[in-house]
Parts: sequence; structure tokens; C-alpha cells
Amino acid sequence: MSLLNTEIKPFSATAYHQGEFVPVSEETLKGKWSVVFFYPADFTFVCPTELGDVADIYDEFTKLGVEIYSVSTDTHFTHKAWHDTSETISKLQFPMIGDPTGRISHNFDVLIEEDGLAERGTFLIDPEGKIKLVEISDGGVGRDASELLRKVKAAQYVAAHPGEVCPAKWKEGEATLSPSLDLVGKI
Repeated sequence: MSLLNTEIKPFSATAYHQGEFVPVSEETLKGKWSVVFFYPADFTFVCPTELGDVADIYDEFTKLGVEIYSVSTDTHFTHKAWHDTSETISKLQFPMIGDPTGRISHNFDVLIEEDGLAERGTFLIDPEGKIKLVEISDGGVGRDASELLRKVKAAQYVAAHPGEVCPAKWKEGEATLSPSLDLVGKI
């Protein structure tokens, strides 16, 4: 069963954020748009390139009222150590959630149980706590933060404009579609 349009499941965790350890739960994510960005492990190869890419345009997400939460099955202590020793990871301004039990990864159906690691999963959650975007990539395939930002803008547009949808490659300010019988076979 797809997680799309389901409510996020309860969880409680600790994140490393702006030099502190902070509690995070499903309630933390509600009330605003959130991106939950799972990755396999700290101190690895593709993962820092992805997190650095998100960090480079983090301000664009916050302008849209979106908070980013990165999650791996590492502990919050490991996140701090990585943040303190990596030039790329030291740029992160968003919370890095530790999921050493794998509960959050399991809740989002990205846990690789035999390895105790998370898949590269990206989830966009609306202010009501409903999952509006699900994207899972193979471990060797890094994600693109600018494409994620485009999808966030499209999801926010659709949420604010019932009856309209965003076509492929839609960018903010471009034309949308209003599905109707008149459009069938004309696109």
C-alpha cells in the first residue's frame, strides 16, 4: 500500500540542530510543510552530496514555509560528529534526526532491515500531516534539491488551488491545467 495521502505515524526522536540536541516527533512536523529526507548513513559518499545540495538552497525552502528534516539510522551524536568534521555537512541548518532503532525509517517504509539503513526516501508532508510526495531512489542514485523544490512549489500550488493541477516541468508562474471532460484527448 502506498503511503501517499496517508497521515504520518507517531514517532519520537532526537535531532542535532544548530548546535543542540532537540526532541522531534510527528507533531513537530504538523502545522507547516515539511520534507523528510532519508539517507543511508553519515560519513558516506553520495549522502553528503545530497545533503549539501539541499543546504545550498535551504533558504528557498524556508521562504516557502518548509522545514527540512534529514533522517538516517545513525544517532544524533553521530550527526553532531559528522557536522563538526565535514565542511559540506557543517553547512546544514536543518535538523538531522537520529533513528538508531529504525522506527521512523520503518514507518516511512524505507528501512533496509538486513542492513539497518534507510533507503534514499523523500517525503513531502502537508501542514495536516498528510504525505503528499513519495520518492525513493536506489542507493547509488543521488537526488536533486532543485527538482525537490519545484515539486514542493507544485504541491503547495495544488493545495491552494483546488481543481487545478501542475503539468510536467511546471514552474512557478506557468500555466496549470483544470481537468475536465473538455481536456480529454486534447493535451
